[in-house]
Amino acid sequence: MPSMEFTTFHTLEKLLDAADKAAASCDTISLDIFDTVLIRRIHNPDMIKPAVARFIARLAVLYGKKGWSWEKVQALRDEKEAAQRAETAKKFVDHEARYPDFMTAVLNEVFHDQMTPAVLEKVTGYELALESAMIVPRAGFADWIRTLFKMGKNVFLISDIYLPSTHLKRLIQNVGLIDAITEVISSADSFLAKASGEAFPMIQKRYALDVHRWMHIGDNPISDGLRPVQFGIKAFVLNDKREKRRKTVARMYTVFSNQSLFWKGRALHQLMLPLEAENSPRDPLYVDGYTFLAPLVGVFIQSILERARRGDIGRIYFLSREGWTFKKFWEKAVPFLAPEGGGPDVRYLYVSRLALAGPSCAVQGIPQTKADIAFQPPGNRDMRDFCRVFGLDMDPLMPLMRRYGLSPEDALSPLHQGWSQNNRFKFVYLVEDRDFQEEVRRQTRPAHQALMRYLEMEGFFEHRDVILVDVGWTGTIQRFLFDAIRHRSDKPRLHGYLFAAGRGIPYPSTDENHITGVLYDKDRFDFAASTILNVRDFFEEAFRAPHPGLKGYRVTETGQVLEFRNENDGAERAETAQNAHYHPLQQGILDGAPRFAAAAAVTGFCAEEIKPWIRYLLVSRIAFPKTREIQRIRHKHHLDDFYGKHPVPKRFLKQQKRLWDESLASLRFNPWIRLKYYLFKERIR
Repeated sequence: MPSMEFTTFHTLEKLLDAADKAAASCDTISLDIFDTVLIRRIHNPDMIKPAVARFIARLAVLYGKKGWSWEKVQALRDEKEAAQRAETAKKFVDHEARYPDFMTAVLNEVFHDQMTPAVLEKVTGYELALESAMIVPRAGFADWIRTLFKMGKNVFLISDIYLPSTHLKRLIQNVGLIDAITEVISSADSFLAKASGEAFPMIQKRYALDVHRWMHIGDNPISDGLRPVQFGIKAFVLNDKREKRRKTVARMYTVFSNQSLFWKGRALHQLMLPLEAENSPRDPLYVDGYTFLAPLVGVFIQSILERARRGDIGRIYFLSREGWTFKKFWEKAVPFLAPEGGGPDVRYLYVSRLALAGPSCAVQGIPQTKADIAFQPPGNRDMRDFCRVFGLDMDPLMPLMRRYGLSPEDALSPLHQGWSQNNRFKFVYLVEDRDFQEEVRRQTRPAHQALMRYLEMEGFFEHRDVILVDVGWTGTIQRFLFDAIRHRSDKPRLHGYLFAAGRGIPYPSTDENHITGVLYDKDRFDFAASTILNVRDFFEEAFRAPHPGLKGYRVTETGQVLEFRNENDGAERAETAQNAHYHPLQQGILDGAPRFAAAAAVTGFCAEEIKPWIRYLLVSRIAFPKTREIQRIRHKHHLDDFYGKHPVPKRFLKQQKRLWDESLASLRFNPWIRLKYYLFKERIR
């Protein structure tokens, strides 16, 4: 008479210790898959189903099948699955279902004549991708299974689930265990489950196993405890209090998210967090990138995707070096956020303010507003800086400057000594001079021609509407780009989306050319989100591409070339050192991309619903950071090609001083300094 008792353990460590000893007298070890060998980030496995329903509904739109909301698809799935379980119950004790069967019935009803095996594989692939993103192998079990298999033991992974073993094997392969097991067994294949105990004699007969040398481990006291011991198998049951507490936290945030927008972002962030062996020691900068910057960029990218869908826009260009990181994030996130395909074509455009400034003047010249942009950086002082910014040779301009009594040494920025209102008048008269404008157009025409060739090569004029993505802050790159193409009849409408829009200079918005700040826009003031502007240099450095900055465009006999900064100059070497310092930070951002996207897909939250949590992150990490956080992540080198080399007056630096410019001693020992900046200085600014 077999023993009717099984042993329960409340910690994984104690179970593994006992199981390792018991394994010495066993040839076969079987383990339950979910909540034993693998744990889920989500507290309820059914959270995957609405995400798949949303995917099917969007896919139906692409196939021209109207009237299918995701709620209607989900109801149909529930109906087909329930019908199959009812049919199975007529022949088997366990009321099991099989995913390929009921999902085929669902898709036949949605797609009708367009239903093919490829459609089923698309849906199956996405569901398994979400399942994979939401599961993590328990580190102790994974290592122990590999050890058992090397010892020659039979290792079976068993599950009562609607996914057949072929599908489960794909999940097991994704977590790296497929080569360390004998077989994967699912109740969906035979409709014989652990719950009734019917699975165990079936497995014993199929593989000719000795039940007296068989041990089974799982988390369910009935399916994994009572049923195997009734068949004579030694059984260990894991009742892990810590894991139950973790799932309770995840469930709590999900419940709270139904009551307040703030908790939606917190619930999503919880699903991003690493578990088990993923929680290995990391560079603190990597952790900052993963836990702080990745959610920010995730909401930014998700917002752009949602707006592209609403506007039916077919092309997105990621601009400048910050756009390089945004595009990499997009490529990792979109397979979860837009798996149906049919979305916009995405490209990276090599541009910079310095490279576009000159070409933007070749047709329209330099209006006064644009001319004044040259003196926005406080390090720019005079006509030499003006000519450097717009790529002009000053020698041909000297006679025109003398016409108005303007010399290269005259200060044209009110920040610098020697500036006067008279100098301002001289500069305005010069800019209004027709001969000056003609000379500017003449000098910038070759660079403009090279830019047009580059844009044509990149298919810039192939779409009526394009989205331009940049970090911010005033939209100068997009302003210059539009000025360079505004004369063309085939120019697209430019929809610019900035990480944050400070709008220090009014932007000439029209239906053909406008910008929108996604996380922050001064036109829709949000005090909490405005903290982004306090550390603009940090965000630029964190998102910056590893390649050198673009200086300009040059025409060649065969076409055009892009001219980059010399990698050997001092500024570039400093930038290279900064890139190396921030490499773990960027890696954390990119590793967080698929985690954010999968969590967003499973929760179904849109970008606007996540923003309250993002505002909390910004305030806590920028306005009220720990001293060690500032010390760790504030930039060491920041290069701005627009910025001149003239020393900035101390009075200006004092006026512009921000929390992150304070000394470590002030940050560490002044208890009110953060509150002072947040409530008074930053609010006034």
